[in-house]
Amino acid sequence: MDKVLIFGHKNPDTDSVCGAIALSYLKNKLGNNTEPRILGSISKETAFVLNKFKVPVPRYLNDVKVQIKDVKFNKNYLIEENRTIYDAFNIMNKYGLTGLPIVNKKKVFQGYVSLKEIVSDMVANNNTFINTTMDNILSTLTIVDYLKIDDTICGRVNVLDDWKNYNSESIIITTNVDDIKYNNNLKLIIYNSNKKMSATLKSFARNNKINVIVSNESLFNIARVICLSNPINTIKRNQVTITFNEHDYLSDFNEETSKLKHTNYPIVDNQNICLGMLRTIDAKEIKRKKVILVDHNTLSQSVDGLYEAEILEIIDHHNLGDINTSVPINFRSMSVGSVSTIIYYMFMENKVSIPKYIAGLLLSGIISDTLLLESPTTTDVDRLVAKQLSKISGLDIKKYGLELLSSGVSIDGLTANEIIFKDFKTYKVSDDTMAIAQVFTTSFSVFKPRMEELIEELNRLADNHDYKVCALFITDFLTNDSCLLYSKSSKRILEMSYGIENLEEGIILHGIVSRKKQMVPNIMSTLEHI
Repeated sequence: MDKVLIFGHKNPDTDSVCGAIALSYLKNKLGNNTEPRILGSISKETAFVLNKFKVPVPRYLNDVKVQIKDVKFNKNYLIEENRTIYDAFNIMNKYGLTGLPIVNKKKVFQGYVSLKEIVSDMVANNNTFINTTMDNILSTLTIVDYLKIDDTICGRVNVLDDWKNYNSESIIITTNVDDIKYNNNLKLIIYNSNKKMSATLKSFARNNKINVIVSNESLFNIARVICLSNPINTIKRNQVTITFNEHDYLSDFNEETSKLKHTNYPIVDNQNICLGMLRTIDAKEIKRKKVILVDHNTLSQSVDGLYEAEILEIIDHHNLGDINTSVPINFRSMSVGSVSTIIYYMFMENKVSIPKYIAGLLLSGIISDTLLLESPTTTDVDRLVAKQLSKISGLDIKKYGLELLSSGVSIDGLTANEIIFKDFKTYKVSDDTMAIAQVFTTSFSVFKPRMEELIEELNRLADNHDYKVCALFITDFLTNDSCLLYSKSSKRILEMSYGIENLEEGIILHGIVSRKKQMVPNIMSTLEHI
């Protein structure tokens, strides 16, 4: 069963991470094979939650682009460097290949040989010298009988019909073994016969340490193929061979191969172990990664390469975004304050009991996204579910909630960029992009010494990424107010969004705490009408 990856949005918050973990647990209980992942570093708050319930941090997912390992390439289409030219030719002929990767005994890639190079060697090469193994020769010819004295055979080949003409060649092909003329150079006799060698010949050969092969092939055929018993690595080859790693993206492969114009490419792993060969004609047979999206349905907030994956399902509680699918999928959206609330109901609908630690994770997601059930996004449904999860987990909502929210507010040791990107999201509005960051605190005074550098970083981000609006809302969850910092290009739009004349950096917006209901909609509406 293919594994399905479940993940929340980039710059993951507690609700998205806990929701992905809980949903993966539910799906696996229902017989699926899923794994929760994250698209970025988790916050201190999320780390606090996972540590409290002894849940490991999900693995990081960089992208879901199609990689070569997802393509149906020809695995184990390769040849060991000491195997024969004859073997290589037969493999290519059998599978309709125009080349083969060459590997050593440990399957480490050594090079590539093409059918054209083999044919060129067979036709143009007048070489009668062989340096191979006795086993290679035996595998190349049709054998009636043989006597093996040596493992390695090295020497020049000569076809002989009369031993009177024998000089000093090491390897003789003949039909006549009655009048053998022997000297120390003679290493191998190959003779044509349908019968096994005589005891006399065998004794003579053994005493004089001469290898003997009896083949029922004609002298012409023996002479024609004997040099094909040489190892494939003796073929004169093009030394420039292009390989691809199994983790390379298929898009990069297609781009490169369109320039190179070859038809076959060896595939290797990170240790340069050859896994096989990918033919360009097979590059369309792909196996897409399967994914389920949690707590988002906007392309800019999702994993890189999303459209190269197969989206199976989306569970979200935000406004509809710009993600499209080629086939119908399960899309579940509810107007509630937390995606964890939706996932709770999925447990109930499927009649799967919620373990204590999963209840703790889901409750954490609700508390985090609704600011302890005080955010304007909070619904009666969230409050009801929170109570049920409180009973299962044994946690006091108020006490645990304050502990949870307080765990992530520290900015000690963080750069301005790291503070802004603790929870940073971008949104498309027609041809424009706006960026809204939000961080939480128990006191605005903590941020006052950092305001200048935070504003400078917001300006830098706006300029570098052409954000129409780039703003940071610092929300005090004890007072339910937000302090607003922004890039200079954002001022007029923010003034119009909140009906404020002469907006100043660091202004306190009373009762503004929800990005989903009070920040994004206000600013987005202004951008749509200017």
